Amino acid sequence: MAQALDTAPTPSPIAPMARSLQGLYETTKPGITRLVTITAVVGFFLAAPSREWTIAPFALALLGCVIGTALSAAGANAINQFMERERDARMDRTMKRPIPSGRVDPRRVLRVGIALGGLGVGTLLAINGVVPALLSLACLVVYILAYTPMKPWTPTSTLVGTIPGALPPLIGWTSASALPGVDALFEPAGLALVAIMTLWQIPHFLALAWMYRDDYVKGGYRVLTVVDPSGRRTVAVMAVTAALLLPATLAPVWLAPQRVGAVYGVVALVTGAGFLWLVARIVRRRDRSSARGVFFGSIIHLPLLLLAMTGETIVRWAW
Repeated sequence: MAQALDTAPTPSPIAPMARSLQGLYETTKPGITRLVTITAVVGFFLAAPSREWTIAPFALALLGCVIGTALSAAGANAINQFMERERDARMDRTMKRPIPSGRVDPRRVLRVGIALGGLGVGTLLAINGVVPALLSLACLVVYILAYTPMKPWTPTSTLVGTIPGALPPLIGWTSASALPGVDALFEPAGLALVAIMTLWQIPHFLALAWMYRDDYVKGGYRVLTVVDPSGRRTVAVMAVTAALLLPATLAPVWLAPQRVGAVYGVVALVTGAGFLWLVARIVRRRDRSSARGVFFGSIIHLPLLLLAMTGETIVRWAW
């Protein structure tokens, strides 16, 4: 028996370390981080044709935009998961997240989140300039110090939460625009991207909150679907924002005619009409199935818009 114990393999420390790293990675909400970074890249490419570039400065500016935005968003998400760990543990949808499931130490998540956020803002400052860095910092501050604490108290947190989701296209825009500093913030095409992201987020989130309203009750969140049992106010907000989203998505055709035109316009019109139809269905039915349709419709609608917008811009620029 002693001999058998002596020859037993020593447990490898690599597996627990890998699980811990995987858990830390999950706290950054990779899907959301990816979407935020993509919207910044779209803003970058739409603004880029306004400048004369050589390959090295272009590649450096794009790399700084991608890395800085991704790190900043990852840091904000990790800190958010640290702050919401107790509420996550009560909700079926989130109880298996790394912190409530015990896979990672909450203090480590907080330290990693702060480090990632700082690195993201610092990267943008060093490579892309003061304005993109300040926009990234604003996203961090609003997400952590306003949106997250407001969620248990008021449904208006959803409106506040659109700010860190809407500003990343401006991070990209101001990283590539020919206009200096603050002036780049007020270019109409850049602001159109902010409007699109702001309006898209509301029906997208409310559809998710409808699907998991029981979970939000368990977590103690006062989102609109929780305080509006009949769903009348919820579907009204979804209908208004979805209706406003359609002209907002078409606005770049007029505001940036050198970048996008008929190809993007057709995609925006068709996908926008389809999304409106899905929202109209939840207005009529007010059920979970319709909410699911709106949610999945939203995550098809936006990528198609961004792909068409970026693709047509690149083709026109190359020609």
